[in-house]
Amino acid sequence: MRTRQEIKAIGKEQFKLNYWNCVLAALLVTAVMGVITWMSNGQEIARVVSTGQDAFRVVSGQQDTFYMMDSQPAQATVSVRANAGGLLALLLGGPIAVGLNYFFVKNVRGERDELSVTTPFTEAFRNFPRKLGGSLWMGLFVFLWALLLVIPGIIKGISYSMTQYLLADCPNVKARDALKLSMRMMNGHKWEYFVMGLSFLGWNLLSALTLGILSVFYVDPYMRSSFAEYYLELRDEALRTGAITQGQLDGTELV
Repeated sequence: MRTRQEIKAIGKEQFKLNYWNCVLAALLVTAVMGVITWMSNGQEIARVVSTGQDAFRVVSGQQDTFYMMDSQPAQATVSVRANAGGLLALLLGGPIAVGLNYFFVKNVRGERDELSVTTPFTEAFRNFPRKLGGSLWMGLFVFLWALLLVIPGIIKGISYSMTQYLLADCPNVKARDALKLSMRMMNGHKWEYFVMGLSFLGWNLLSALTLGILSVFYVDPYMRSSFAEYYLELRDEALRTGAITQGQLDGTELV
């Protein structure tokens, strides 16, 4: 298996070969998910509206008379928006993430002919229930482990980190099987994956100093491309060592 430096170098090279598509695809997904997240956070606005009623004042002589305006319609509107946003985040977040992984895995392989900035979305809705199911199972298991302690939750999150790549790259792998295969692939590689993430810390700090501009135009797609290449390296290593089989990836063997 290649070193972290080699993997990142390949990811960077493949990203630069399709620079604008990578930047715009990642940016579009971030923007769409940002809107959905904003909608799902509307309940906080509802609380503010319900406790801070509007008022207007009529001045008559030396006395001020206050008239409180009913804020219930505003609260209802925001609550509906929050509920709709939360449902959209639950239903679309995972499949869109899978679609974006599909884009970057294809890109680092050099299979760019059919890629466009809308590929993450079209791919998200292809075999949608499988991608949604796999993402929900992953989120549920990580959440349950996190209830024990933070550290077990982080470890399990890393164990399941290849799930959405498998859902993107292996269309015949079932939702629950993707989690099992991810755990097998990550066995003995969790610390390596963690260090891989830490290696981008400096870039993320620089991105913060540029108010996210550097992230949009370089760091975010560079990271996604590098982790896509890491997935491919890890998959090939797991196949070589027998941790997983090609038949399992093809959906022809039990996991």
